[in-house]
Amino acid sequence: MNIYGLEKLSLVDYDGFVAATVFTGSCNFRCGFCHNSALVLDSKSLPIIPESAILDYLKKRKGVLEGLCITGGEPTLNPDLPEFIKKVKDIGYKVKVDTNGTNPEMVKLLVKEGLADYFAIDIKNDRNNYAEIIGFKTFDTVKIEKTVEFLLSGATKYEFRTTLIAEYHKAENIKRIGEWIKGADKYFMQKFKSGDNCISQDLSPVPEETAKEFLEIARPFVKHAALRGYG
Repeated sequence: MNIYGLEKLSLVDYDGFVAATVFTGSCNFRCGFCHNSALVLDSKSLPIIPESAILDYLKKRKGVLEGLCITGGEPTLNPDLPEFIKKVKDIGYKVKVDTNGTNPEMVKLLVKEGLADYFAIDIKNDRNNYAEIIGFKTFDTVKIEKTVEFLLSGATKYEFRTTLIAEYHKAENIKRIGEWIKGADKYFMQKFKSGDNCISQDLSPVPEETAKEFLEIARPFVKHAALRGYG
């Protein structure tokens, strides 16, 4: 599998575990707030980290590291993702997969084969307002809906998360998201931090007081809701 980045130690990417994080290339979205613009827009120009180098590192750090987070880009676009995870699991690691939810078949396969221990699914916006935030004119959310439905069934451990963007998220959007993911185990709303590596330079974070209001809107719909990156 093509890997373009490695964060050797993270205390925040996989809650409850000391983890490493690997970054896959390419994505089927063009979210303006994405910090990994090079991975999304031009991953083929980046040097590839050999899979063997990642596995060797994980073997050496076993006992210090407990988990591996696989993010992107969009990891589920890689058909060899299950094969790579099998090698990671053979070393003895927990595995978390970050995904935009557009490949429900891959998510189901990873669960069926016991390969992924945890999923973080990005819910960009409510279903009626998905297209613009991901860089499209129109977008059918049916595949994401299938992923959401599968996770809500209790098939595996997961969280939903939304990066709050002032230009896209209002109270009514959060309410509709809550209605969509009603009954979810965990829902996190994350603070957007602008930077030179973002695809768009024209977006701004939701202020903390507004984010707290959004949190109160979301709480009745899910078992646990919280803010990340605020305070």
